[in-house]
Amino acid sequence: MKFDIVSIFPAMVKAPLAEGVVGRAIGRGAIDVGVHDLRDFTTDRHRVVDDMPFGGGPGMVMKPEPFFAAVEHIRHERGTPDAIVLTSPDGARFAHRDAERLSELGHVVMLCGRYEGVDDRVRQHLTTESLSIGDYVLSGGELPALVMLDAIARLVPGVVGDEESVARDSFVGGLLDYPQYTRPALFQGHEVPAVLLSGHHAAIARWRRREALARTLARRADLLETAALDDEDRELLREIEQGD
Repeated sequence: MKFDIVSIFPAMVKAPLAEGVVGRAIGRGAIDVGVHDLRDFTTDRHRVVDDMPFGGGPGMVMKPEPFFAAVEHIRHERGTPDAIVLTSPDGARFAHRDAERLSELGHVVMLCGRYEGVDDRVRQHLTTESLSIGDYVLSGGELPALVMLDAIARLVPGVVGDEESVARDSFVGGLLDYPQYTRPALFQGHEVPAVLLSGHHAAIARWRRREALARTLARRADLLETAALDDEDRELLREIEQGD
């Protein structure tokens, strides 16, 4: 799978891509990530990417021409993208379902906004969608682009070594993950739940499912409205709600 990120701070993007799961996946060729300096697609000697907003107001607005030129360059050099995403605080809230959807594509471009925003002709006539990682404003779209790339990339086969761990992550199936424990079994007087030491696989599976349901109910009850629940899950939820 190919990713391309367009930013006025390419070094800010490149550094995190050299580390961790994503860095190793790039090194193995499991994913291909291109980083492009938006200023390379300007036409003036000062490499200006922003201008004052029409109608007045504070701040500066990112110009449309460099973004259009950058995407045209990517199309020519890297192929036509399947999705062009603008990172923006007023975009749709990025969620696991978006990571799943985008991970099934072959080529995703991410455009990083800054300043007061991006000329809306970029949103209307260039991008396929706008996405936000939360209800807050950051200095720019580089961190959201990296967050989304990480969430998408780890769903691409071959990126995470143990694919079963991905299948059990929070939000897969609509629930938060169950609690995890490791050695030592006793630490500062706190014991690991006995069922996890029992070797009884069916009991462990039931405990984990119950804990995932309990955690989701306590922290993100809204997820239960769309989670894939069966009759046993609903019985466990009744037990949890009744305090059994």
